[in-house]
Amino acid sequence: MEQDPTVTDGDLYAVVFENERVRVLEYRDTPGAITHEHHHGDSVMITLSDFEREITVGGTVHPVSLDAHRAQWLPAQDHVGHNVGSSDTHVIFVELK
Repeated sequence: MEQDPTVTDGDLYAVVFENERVRVLEYRDTPGAITHEHHHGDSVMITLSDFEREITVGGTVHPVSLDAHRAQWLPAQDHVGHNVGSSDTHVIFVELK
């Protein structure tokens, strides 16, 4: 079942814009933060900070290290995120509907 991140982790995700075609989410966390499993539709992720995370998809843990000011495509997925670095995470997701 698809879990909306603004419901599973409303303290970390906020809707900053939405219309019939896209939903824009802002995500912020601090070192050590772990999300609940949630779903993102096809989206573009824009990183606003450098960060290190572990993303768990289907029981497999993937280490992720990203630089600020990057944009990348993310296919739809369910995952759990864990901030394993020493810096805050700040990201914008533009989810396609």
